[in-house]
Amino acid sequence: MFRAWTKHATQGQTYSDDDHFEKRFGGDNLVIRTQPGLSLTYGLVESLGQAIVTGEYAQVGFPTEGELSKQFGASRTVTREAVKMLTAKGLLSARPRHGTVVEPETEWNLLDPDVLRWMLERKFSLRLLAEFTEMRLGIEPAAAGLAARNADEAGLEGIRKALNRMKTAAQGEDDPLTADIAFHVAILNATKNPFYRDLHELVNTALRISIRFTNRIKGRTASIPSHEDVADAIFARDAEAAQKAMQVILVDVLDLIRAASPETESEAARRDA
Repeated sequence: MFRAWTKHATQGQTYSDDDHFEKRFGGDNLVIRTQPGLSLTYGLVESLGQAIVTGEYAQVGFPTEGELSKQFGASRTVTREAVKMLTAKGLLSARPRHGTVVEPETEWNLLDPDVLRWMLERKFSLRLLAEFTEMRLGIEPAAAGLAARNADEAGLEGIRKALNRMKTAAQGEDDPLTADIAFHVAILNATKNPFYRDLHELVNTALRISIRFTNRIKGRTASIPSHEDVADAIFARDAEAAQKAMQVILVDVLDLIRAASPETESEAARRDA
């Protein structure tokens, strides 16, 4: 996942928070993954978060701070901070006489972009993809309507540029996935509503996975005319039309997911492996 510098830790050796490396320990598959510009703490959060979500600790229990420090060759400060961050994401909790334990999935913060990404990446799931799309149905049409009402010239230009990127991508001159995501994020930004704008990281993270999967099911990329309908309605300041046009896009995606067979789900999982 990360293109990282690699350093090999010797037994008992630790690294500062500014080091970047990928470390495998013992014969296990767990690694600390980080990259230039990303601290060791965040690399450890990434590795432990993925391990928790994929069930690595379901049977053996979560390690103690000392065990993590020894296991990963990281300082106590780094492991302590990583555990705090994972606790804030709802994945861990500290209990008297039980130490740090993994919380049930129902307690995980799905609105945290990291948690949602780990869940979407662990195994392709039509159910989870449908649930996320249902959430989008409750957010994005309303955002399109707000953009039609509230967008300033900078917001409209952002939507215009994103739509042009989609057209360029259709000609093979840009990445279709990135262009599609940029369009949806541009609409959130154009609402001028800070709560919608703050969803951009969540939407960016999840759409990067969900659009990739739905494109595999469809065998094609997003419909540019459908996205043009949304943009044209926003440019015309027609909030109702913008809302309906965005709803059409998402209902089409949701119908596609619901109609997909288990064989399609298994094939998508194999491709992403």
